Amino acid sequence: MKRGSITIFLALILSLLLSLVCTSIESVRMAAARTQILNSMDIGLYSLFGQYDRILLKDYDLFFLNGSGNKGKINLSSLYDELENYMKPLLEQNSQKLAVKQGGFSGYRLATDQDGEVFFRQAVTYMKKTLGAQGIQSLINRFQEQGERVREAEETGNQAEGNQSIESYDAEMEAAAQNSEAAHQESENTSGENGGQTGEPEISDGNQPSQVVNPIPILKRIRNMSLLDLIVPAEKGISENTVEKSSLCSGRRCEKGMGMLEEVKKDDSYISQLLFQQYLENRLGSYTAPADCNLKYQKEYLLCGKNSDRENLKSTASRLLMVREGVNAAYLMTDPVKRAQVQSMALAIASAFLVPPASVIIEAALLLCWSFGESLLDLRELFHGGKVPFVKHAGNWQLALENLADLMENLDSGRRNDESGLSYEEYLQLMIVSESKKNKVSRGMDMIEMCIRSSTGQKGFRLDHCIEAIEASVDVKANRKKIFTVKKQYSYL
Repeated sequence: MKRGSITIFLALILSLLLSLVCTSIESVRMAAARTQILNSMDIGLYSLFGQYDRILLKDYDLFFLNGSGNKGKINLSSLYDELENYMKPLLEQNSQKLAVKQGGFSGYRLATDQDGEVFFRQAVTYMKKTLGAQGIQSLINRFQEQGERVREAEETGNQAEGNQSIESYDAEMEAAAQNSEAAHQESENTSGENGGQTGEPEISDGNQPSQVVNPIPILKRIRNMSLLDLIVPAEKGISENTVEKSSLCSGRRCEKGMGMLEEVKKDDSYISQLLFQQYLENRLGSYTAPADCNLKYQKEYLLCGKNSDRENLKSTASRLLMVREGVNAAYLMTDPVKRAQVQSMALAIASAFLVPPASVIIEAALLLCWSFGESLLDLRELFHGGKVPFVKHAGNWQLALENLADLMENLDSGRRNDESGLSYEEYLQLMIVSESKKNKVSRGMDMIEMCIRSSTGQKGFRLDHCIEAIEASVDVKANRKKIFTVKKQYSYL
């Protein structure tokens, strides 16, 4: 009886131990299965993202997974099939019986998401790693002060043009002409009775020799001429290339990512915007160094956003003219010698037309015409590859007031290169600084998308099909018993 009790007791203990051992073994098997599934998911995502777009990396230092290939349509199911194919070899290893039951992408993020913030972040991150702290500080020193001065100069130029000095001059001259005609008629009537004669004002519009040459009518005609014809070298010509904006990021409705728990943090800092601009500076073409793409003047597109090279160059030249007019007009207002010259000529013109009170209006028109003429010489020098100082002084001022009426004859002989000044490219970059981040990002994506289509023949390439991050969810059955649901995220940054 005693021996039987011991036997039963040991049997019960042994069954408990066996249950514990079996449970432990099963627990270890499940843990091993879960670890194997997680590893297969990691390797699957890593292998999938290893298929990043080679052209984007080589030419633009960007890591994105092209979700459409050459098909022109994003295909997430195909990408998921590839993920499963990368997972299966690892699931089949060891003695575990692991099989994928179902799965898919529960979230993904595209390059164009959040108005291009994903694309912007990658470019800025690359520049930070490339330039380092000293390079970034040098970039800030280069742009911060001068960029603000260029913006203020452009505003000053627009204000000078908006003052309608020429219109006021025209109104005064028209009134003076009408009064002169009436006086002349009265004089003729009197001279008919008395046999006397009357004289005409000794002034010319530049076509007849006289004591005083009025340059304003001549400058009015020049101002109505094509600006590009006046400043662009004839031998170089202008690209006539165009692009269909509806095919680019900024002109179409882009695909949107979905489901990612964490959005990319928006970065509107001045430093990041400078870094992004520098990133584009190194990769886009311009008038002085045209790109081999549909649009050759890409930095001008960055500034103006037109759909043709000619229109972008025209708008850039117009804005640059406003910058130079603002700077030159500001200098004329502060130079007492030149102000005295303008006042003297204005008084002579007003006196010749017998309207001395109009000298103030004529003076304003002369100042505008003189700053315009000097600015025209500046732009012609820049478009011919020379440099122009940002701020003028008596020593580097090019156009004398008495030569203003002969401006067309002095377009080349009157301009001068100044090695201490800024080139066309430098002025262009300083103007782009003041452009909004949204425009720079969207137009930058336009140009990259356009160039890849042109250089690789991928006509259907779209940045809103380029994936930066994925969240994948997969259900895997382990040992024909338990189903594990595994969710993982992978991102290039």
